[in-house]
Amino acid sequence: MSKRQAPVRDVAPTVQRLRLRYAKRGPLRFTSTRDFQRALERALRRTGVPMAYSQGFNPHPRISYTNAAPTGTASEAEYAELAVTTVLDPKRVRDALDDALPAGLDVLEVVEVRSPDLADRLQASVWVVELPEVPDEVARAAVDSLLAAETVEVSRLTKSGMRTFDARGPVLRAEVRSGEPGGAETGAGAAAGGPCAILDLVVRHVTPSVRPDDVLAALRRVADLEPPVPPRVTRLAQGPLVADVSAGAAVDAVSDPLAADRT
Repeated sequence: MSKRQAPVRDVAPTVQRLRLRYAKRGPLRFTSTRDFQRALERALRRTGVPMAYSQGFNPHPRISYTNAAPTGTASEAEYAELAVTTVLDPKRVRDALDDALPAGLDVLEVVEVRSPDLADRLQASVWVVELPEVPDEVARAAVDSLLAAETVEVSRLTKSGMRTFDARGPVLRAEVRSGEPGGAETGAGAAAGGPCAILDLVVRHVTPSVRPDDVLAALRRVADLEPPVPPRVTRLAQGPLVADVSAGAAVDAVSDPLAADRT
């Protein structure tokens, strides 16, 4: 008996690829990657973007996602790529999709793909972690202990089971910033007028990934730092590492991954 073959469908060819940078803000930080996928696909249908589709029994729009932030963390630097069947104006696509998506899932930029391998350029992330009710001096002492250690092993449940890995090595920068918390994500401790240490991190992308909650687990292990209020975590950027990570502010350690597409 011959094997069942997938039907051959007439599909329009891909003539353009577009890269999106989008944000998860406010309560929408609790959306998962799958939640955003569904919301984006609905927005694409409503706006009439001519998507390219895969072949087979269950065709689906050709969309790829790269290095999504964990559920529960806000982000200003999430990326997706679309394949379309008509040449489009990226700015008009950005405006249409941003209007069609719920507030808090915000399309910040759309560019035409002019360079390969976006995933290879996402080498590190810049994070800001707000620690309500944690004084600056307590956070600084914990960070000093972390940076003084060669390795700090932590454990996390992954799709392949419980994994133990080093959470210290990928941390390229960890600093406690003085001053009031700012931006869209403000800690509950600061809102109540209490202390709120703000931790700036630059973390290299490795396998398995080291996330901000892993760094917090490492701080708990080396310094017994246990925030009494759940931290507020935001990814500010992800992209290629600059030549000298040790120089300048933490936010300058990562450059723009879409720069090559704008050239």
